[in-house]
Amino acid sequence: MGRILGIDHGDVRIGVALSDPTEFLASSLCVIDSAGAGIDQIVALAAEHGVEKIVVGLPRNMDGSYGPATDKVRKFIEKLKIKTDVPVVEWDERLSTVSAHHALREAGLNGRRRKGVVDKVAAQIILQHYLDAQTG
Repeated sequence: MGRILGIDHGDVRIGVALSDPTEFLASSLCVIDSAGAGIDQIVALAAEHGVEKIVVGLPRNMDGSYGPATDKVRKFIEKLKIKTDVPVVEWDERLSTVSAHHALREAGLNGRRRKGVVDKVAAQIILQHYLDAQTG
């Protein structure tokens, strides 16, 4: 077992989460600016933390179909695969951002404070769902 990186790719920010070494628990890690060297930063984080797999949230419509956002994320995934030898896995991210907003609201963070952390919490939710599915 090893660490897994979770990614919530957005137009403005990329949320990043990291599993514990037992691949049981996901924790939010950071937020990266989507413009510029985002992929290089992800590759560097993967190397720094000894990541063995990268899980990228794939947007889907509620009926399971794919929309325009899916194409953007798949292009991002292809660019990421060119830059790293670490296996990259797509994972259904439906409602992850909604869940992140809900959790942060429950924690008492207002809208302005949520904006800075919602992406990494969404990445944490995506990664935790992936980890839970692997052990189920």
